[in-house]
Amino acid sequence: MLALILFFASAFVIYLACEFFVNGVEWLGCRLKLGATAVGTLLAAFGTALPESAVTFVAVVFGATPEQKEIGVGAAMGGPLVLATVAYSVVGLILWRRSRAGTGPCSLHVDTERLARDQLWFMLIFVAKVVLGLLVFSWKPWLGLLFLAAYGLYVRRELSMDEGSMIMEELEPLKLRPNDPSLFWAALQTALALIVIAFASRIFVLQIDELSGWFGVSPHIAALLLAPVATELPEILNAFIWVRQGKERLALANISGAMMIQATIPSAMAIFMTPWELDAPLISAAAMTMLSIGMLYLLLRRNRLRPPQLAAAGGFYLLFVCLVALKS
Repeated sequence: MLALILFFASAFVIYLACEFFVNGVEWLGCRLKLGATAVGTLLAAFGTALPESAVTFVAVVFGATPEQKEIGVGAAMGGPLVLATVAYSVVGLILWRRSRAGTGPCSLHVDTERLARDQLWFMLIFVAKVVLGLLVFSWKPWLGLLFLAAYGLYVRRELSMDEGSMIMEELEPLKLRPNDPSLFWAALQTALALIVIAFASRIFVLQIDELSGWFGVSPHIAALLLAPVATELPEILNAFIWVRQGKERLALANISGAMMIQATIPSAMAIFMTPWELDAPLISAAAMTMLSIGMLYLLLRRNRLRPPQLAAAGGFYLLFVCLVALKS
């Protein structure tokens, strides 16, 4: 009973903290003269990816047994799966519902060409890490450096392609200091929100682990199936908040940027500290991730991505759950 109470309470706290975070990070990007896309792909994505990265880091560095280290591998593979399916689906469902209610257009006001490039960049890196998981050789850990370098190149590209500073008139007043906030106040609110998100996410993950025991799910499967849903909750809630505010460009940029982090930094840590060998459930997760992103990439390239198709990405996660259930 206590686990259920903490489960819902921590989820509610994460949601409230995300309200402060998205508000703070928008003002932080404004004061740093960054564009909306860079705010989403870099600032917001880095902050909200911390819980998942922390789970992987703790598991692979401090895990006392191979099973505990495998939790980090499951988290590194499960994070991109949830973002590529559930997170994108949430954005699509909200936009679709809004268009059917007549309160918004049935289209996406985003830079489809740039978003398509992000998906292609992700797929190339993701395929590389999956291939590494199918091979066995002694110097594999050193290749983790390549994934860190890939993220560095991505950051450099995003900053070089930024479209200019955010428009202050589009921003809601900063919650901690509504009247003409400085960079300090924007950074303070963002940092405090991140601390609360990290703390509440940790409690949320612990409850997921305890509840998974009720259903007889192994820690390995819980890390792959349940933990990523918990740790990616900030990205999902950020997307919900931004789309509700009519800022789907920020929402999709946040998801896209978080996916790049999940494809590189947690993977690099797992490759450094574990054998990085993928079993059947992990390969299934990789396949569903690639199918979802591949579908979105093709639609973006043809400029045919609409809310219903975006919402359909969640079907790949449901398919993955069914595959895991059949093999359990």
